[in-house]
Amino acid sequence: MKKYIFPNDFIWGVATSAYQIEGAWNEDGKGESIWDKFVHQKGNIENNDTGDVACDHYHRYKEDVQIMKKLEIQAYRFSISWTRIFPKGFGEPNKKGLEFYKNLINCLLESKIRPVVTLYHWDLPQALQEIGGWSNRKIIKHFENFAKFMFEELEDKVYMWITHNEPSLVAYCGYAFGEHPPALKDPKKAMQAAHNLLLSHGKVVQLFKDMKLKGKIGISLNLSTIYPKRRFRKDLIAAKRQDEFKNRWFLDPLFKGFYPSMLFKFLKKKNIEPNIEKGDLETIKTPIDFLGINYYSRDIVKAIDDSTFVEYMGIEHKKYPQGLYDLLIRIKRDYENIPIYITENGIHLKDKLTKDNKVHDIKRIEYLEEHIKKAWEAIRDGVKLKGYFLWSLIDNFEWTYGYSRRFGIVYVDFKTLKRILKDSAYFYRDVIRNNGILENVSLKEKQLNELKQKIARRFNSF
Repeated sequence: MKKYIFPNDFIWGVATSAYQIEGAWNEDGKGESIWDKFVHQKGNIENNDTGDVACDHYHRYKEDVQIMKKLEIQAYRFSISWTRIFPKGFGEPNKKGLEFYKNLINCLLESKIRPVVTLYHWDLPQALQEIGGWSNRKIIKHFENFAKFMFEELEDKVYMWITHNEPSLVAYCGYAFGEHPPALKDPKKAMQAAHNLLLSHGKVVQLFKDMKLKGKIGISLNLSTIYPKRRFRKDLIAAKRQDEFKNRWFLDPLFKGFYPSMLFKFLKKKNIEPNIEKGDLETIKTPIDFLGINYYSRDIVKAIDDSTFVEYMGIEHKKYPQGLYDLLIRIKRDYENIPIYITENGIHLKDKLTKDNKVHDIKRIEYLEEHIKKAWEAIRDGVKLKGYFLWSLIDNFEWTYGYSRRFGIVYVDFKTLKRILKDSAYFYRDVIRNNGILENVSLKEKQLNELKQKIARRFNSF
């Protein structure tokens, strides 16, 4: 029997975000976020879906916590909707919104599940977007005030804090490519937003340290391993630039205090570099307690001749578990050997309910098993990997894809909102119970045996 057993203090969790699961988009004093406005404009979301109801977690959080308890989840990563707390992003706090999160956290603690809070997971108050959003440096102070209020109210009940989730997608998809709100196509504002997001992170980390709070604080970045499509010089350059754009633009200032030089020169040549004030990079480099990594696939890059910006150079996304290992080793080698948490990892499938209300998501189990094994190998080879948060607990509103993509280990019937545990949920429960993977036979052998048994049952029924 081959064993992939993790350290005794390793944390097994699941992750969600507020807009994707909560629903109740305008209840109990909640304000309008940029995603609320964006989804209500026809044509922005597949099938014109919205997050108005989503999974109705706002009303069903107790049921969802009980599901986590049943699966023996050790930590739950969720985000706080800024507009539930401050409907316009500032001003008087909304008591009902705060009450919801306090009730959720108390429910988690009663079930012995550690709360892991993301302060910003894309849902900026629309009122702040109307003054420029993240491209306006004034937003940073509002974010600091929001964070300070949450720190004071939740005190020592939160195990870990995450300042931002995937700031690259906030900046690039929102301000450069027009795919997410505020749906701009302005590279200059995109790069300024990226800088301001990092600066707001640094300010909040400083605040956390100054307040001498318990717990840990870090940031979650979506990172990928980048490979050239061909060994052509143009593809090699494109891959290097994509690495600087997607990975190093965020890693370098966080850990080294500067932006990658090749990309910065490229931006300056096009007159789209961000405005950086004295002391900004020092603030961004404020030491964090951990780095969160969201990993899904590798990027295969092919250069195109008419690239007007820096991404979208013929990228292909491929499932590649080895890429997770390579990424973790690279962080250890090129940056500080800081404690790391995989804060998102998962796969979307077109899951179907069987007649007996089950979901046999073998491909998801295979994906998770392969990536968890690579995480174990990284620990074996010296990476300080401290935890793994599966994306996602439940099927949810998957941004511009609406409800067409299912990432959950719990199936949601979006008409009835009934929750049904998938096969992957039981697989993950067993991983947690074993603190890793005990492998008697390979997954493919298991599938083959199951197929043989199914054929035998059919044959015997004649």
